[in-house]
Amino acid sequence: MSALNSFNMYKSALVLGSLLATASAQQIGTYTAETHPSLSWSTCKSGGSCTTNAGSITLDANWRWVHGVNTSTNCYTGNTWNTAICDSDAACAQDCALDGADYSGTYGITTSGNSLRLNFVTGSNVGSRTYLMADNTHYQIFDLLNQEFTFTVDVSNLPCGLNGALYF
Repeated sequence: MSALNSFNMYKSALVLGSLLATASAQQIGTYTAETHPSLSWSTCKSGGSCTTNAGSITLDANWRWVHGVNTSTNCYTGNTWNTAICDSDAACAQDCALDGADYSGTYGITTSGNSLRLNFVTGSNVGSRTYLMADNTHYQIFDLLNQEFTFTVDVSNLPCGLNGALYF
């Protein structure tokens, strides 16, 4: 097989794969824009020199509103999918949209410099879970082999019975 034929075969496979991936991608909601709150953290070396990293956080999809692409009808209520809108995984990916989040207003999530605050109860919302983002489209990945990871959790105002842990 010539190099040109091999190239065309791989190019065709790549295009087909891209089309299939696009066909089942989650739709983007239009009611609330997604704006990741900024958060910085430091990476330090054994000699004491530190570098500040600029990133952001994102809210776990389990806390977000999923609704019909062109409607405000919930696609997911309680613990089940709304079969009137989508009756299969492929249909839900095509016909449902994942909206952005009002981080402070709905979830009580605020950032300031290298500080992240999560309020447990904000209005009728209870709890939240966030992930650290390296940039606008990628989660931050840490390689902790032979590395130290330190953080501070301020539990001074945490009500009795609540867990202020960091899961990593």
